[in-house]
Amino acid sequence: MAELTHFNESGRARMVDVGTKATTERVAVAQAKVFMEPATLQAIQRGTIAKGDVLAVAQVAGVMGAKRTPDLIPMCHPLLLTSVDISFKEAPQPNADGQCSITVTATVKTTGQTGVEMEAMTAVSVAALTMYDMCKAIDKRMSFGEICLLSKSGGKSGTFMRERS
Repeated sequence: MAELTHFNESGRARMVDVGTKATTERVAVAQAKVFMEPATLQAIQRGTIAKGDVLAVAQVAGVMGAKRTPDLIPMCHPLLLTSVDISFKEAPQPNADGQCSITVTATVKTTGQTGVEMEAMTAVSVAALTMYDMCKAIDKRMSFGEICLLSKSGGKSGTFMRERS
């Protein structure tokens, strides 16, 4: 198991010193699933949600979330992000609970001394929250989860790829 780096010798929280780390291209991909009633997905697809184009707004919110990560997560370094891409994949077939879903995927890139995993995870979380906010008036059962890091590359720890289940 890896050593926890966000604690100093006294056991207190600290921001890790990345000053001596190599500058490399770093990429992280994360996802979240938003679960909803079939009628909600249809309203999103038809563009009839009263607050506007749900996926367009969620896409912008995800980008903003990635950019604001160090304002939300105390030990994250402010990073110069070189790219944030948010995409959506609809699953119109209801699951066992009778709900459809939209998977939000964020790909975040930088060239720097620390990774962008938290920025990718924040991006999908903020996009999912935005989708909920825009649709809650018609679907109180909406939920989201399965938020996870799918992959990351760059840096000393190298490449990580989540095994698909």
